[in-house]
Amino acid sequence: MVWVFGIWASNIAHQRGVWPRYSIHQNSVNDAVTGTEFYFRRKTGHANGPFENVWGLSVSDKGELWAGIGHAYDIDTPIDHLGIQLHAMTGLYEPGQGTDLGGPIEFRSGIEVMYELSDGWRIGAGWDHRSNLGLYKVNPGLETTFIRLSVPLR
Repeated sequence: MVWVFGIWASNIAHQRGVWPRYSIHQNSVNDAVTGTEFYFRRKTGHANGPFENVWGLSVSDKGELWAGIGHAYDIDTPIDHLGIQLHAMTGLYEPGQGTDLGGPIEFRSGIEVMYELSDGWRIGAGWDHRSNLGLYKVNPGLETTFIRLSVPLR
């Protein structure tokens, strides 16, 4: 796994806004770096109970494209300004010149732990996984580990 720095725009975590998130990641398969990815994820402003609807789009330096929809779940912690977010999304994947994940239907899920500073900026670290859940014979999975800096743009 590779740690990388990313930047995205978002609202303050405990306000659960619908601000978009932009990030830059490095991807790996079996701990070997496979490329750099730009990822955009946005909350829609609608929720099913505590599960907020989200959509996302990513493109890598090797032409890999992924677009999907799903849910995000924010978990409050007893520590002020510290939060956890889980996400699970279903999407379509085009490998371009990148990793063959087995087929076009790919699921993306992950976790992020974030700390919010007093001015609304957030720093976070997380892990993300993509897989076809065995729908196809080939299923190597794709892992992303990252460190992020979040800047609220309002």
